[in-house]
Amino acid sequence: MPTNKHKRKASAHTTPRSAKNAKSPGLITLHPKLFMSVGLLFVALGLYIMAFEAQSNAMFGIAMLSLVAGTATTIYANFTLPKAK
Repeated sequence: MPTNKHKRKASAHTTPRSAKNAKSPGLITLHPKLFMSVGLLFVALGLYIMAFEAQSNAMFGIAMLSLVAGTATTIYANFTLPKAK
């Protein structure tokens, strides 16, 4: 009987990297650069409304909603960008 038995490589039991880093299908994950520009457009619109058009409480609210939605969209789209190696 041989003293060294044949052993399998540990790499045969690992999961593939593509399955680990798979992105969920969604509109923002499919087009992250487009949604980054849309988010920045919302931020610019919110800043414009805040600076020049916010005489009433309703316009101030729309400006704040635009700023929050634009910031959240931009950050989420930035997370879904493919990482450069």
